[in-house]
Amino acid sequence: MTTNYQFIGGEWREGQSDDEIVVRDPADPAEPIGAFPGASGGQTADAIAAAKRASTQWGQTTPDTRDAVLYDVADRIEAELEDLAETISREEGKPISSSRGEVARTAEMFRYFAGYARRSTGDTVPSNDPETFTYTVREPLGVVALITPWNFPIGTPGWKLAPALATGNTVVFKPSSETPMIARRLVEILSAEGVPDGVVNLIVGAGSTVGDDLTTHEDVDGVSFTGSTEIGSHIGETVASRGIPIQTEMGGKNPLVVLPDADVESAADATIAGAFGGTGQACTATSRLIVHRDISRRVVDAVVERAESLTIGPGMEDPDMGPAVSADQDETNFEYVDLAQKEGATLRTGGDRPDGMESGYYIEPTVFTDVDPEMRVAQEEIFGPVLSVIEVADYDEALEVANDIDYGLSASVFTADMAKARDFVRSVEAGVIKVNGTTTGSDIQMPFGGMKASSSETHKELGQRAYKFYTHEKAVYRTDP
Repeated sequence: MTTNYQFIGGEWREGQSDDEIVVRDPADPAEPIGAFPGASGGQTADAIAAAKRASTQWGQTTPDTRDAVLYDVADRIEAELEDLAETISREEGKPISSSRGEVARTAEMFRYFAGYARRSTGDTVPSNDPETFTYTVREPLGVVALITPWNFPIGTPGWKLAPALATGNTVVFKPSSETPMIARRLVEILSAEGVPDGVVNLIVGAGSTVGDDLTTHEDVDGVSFTGSTEIGSHIGETVASRGIPIQTEMGGKNPLVVLPDADVESAADATIAGAFGGTGQACTATSRLIVHRDISRRVVDAVVERAESLTIGPGMEDPDMGPAVSADQDETNFEYVDLAQKEGATLRTGGDRPDGMESGYYIEPTVFTDVDPEMRVAQEEIFGPVLSVIEVADYDEALEVANDIDYGLSASVFTADMAKARDFVRSVEAGVIKVNGTTTGSDIQMPFGGMKASSSETHKELGQRAYKFYTHEKAVYRTDP
């Protein structure tokens, strides 16, 4: 088994730090499935230097060259879909069908953004001087640092790498140390399908060792981060002092509001998908179910019935819900179960480790009722399958509770009243809003990002404008002699 996880200037190298990166299957964590030394600060500098050397040549390649490479990458990802999906399920724990979906979506992202190699254009603008031609052009930033989490370990890198490369940037890519194996596989594919040496560099290491080196280096021209609010805020403050573009997408505490005229069955289905899909390990997961008291009992009964019917097990067995990703997340899940009960919430279902699954990081899908909006379980991101049900008297209270939170990533309302739906869209403090849909999921062609503590609100990801983050705009005045 290889211990070379650092890809610098087209070469695979072994890490040079004292940090050991240990990879475990969260369904059976006793025996590591991989271990290797992490990157050092010096190797991070080497990766940035390699990206800098490759920057001019890649930035000046023709658009058809770049889009052809990205289309080839998409084809290769699809061809290796099953193997890539198995890698994700082994090191992250998600059900194999979910892993297959993530891999397929990643191929789709590379195809979608390949087109931006040709469409990253400027504008022609009428000049006040009839002898002057005025227009804008867009050019790559140069070297961008991409820092990604473990919960979508190929999907999130894909939606950063594809637009970055399509617009002519070179990249230093730092994935989560929880999921380095799939990151290595993705970089292998990029290299094999024609991405030149130095254009994509991989650094796998502890954030405490390489994080500041990556975000403070003078040759890094932009930073895109997805992860926790705590780390994202630190990176934002660090990068702001340098005046370079930054994009941070962070945590969420996402509400799903159910009004009295809602379709109960649809609302319950959406709640289950949003709260327990991916073991609740998504920044857009449904963590607060805000229900009108007139319909609360019916909704909660339907949600509890569905939660208790979910299958739990190793990702490779394709259950409804897999294990938590790590020992730390496993501990966090149970800490919040204990905390909620101490705060006075009622445990309706779950909250324990399933029988016979003591060796893995498993927890039952958990539903709390009698939750006060000010309880920590209703205010803090858990990142696990723990749902808080908050009962409200009317729509105005529902909206107030939905907004009374530090986060503002995703929100949903279930109602047949389109006037209420329109008001919710206008009034809820979230960047992604669903009407009669789950809080999770997004279309590639739609912009993605949050408000408040969920995002820097500087640049969106995905969608038609995502490429703008990765480019400078120049205004040109041309007067011919």
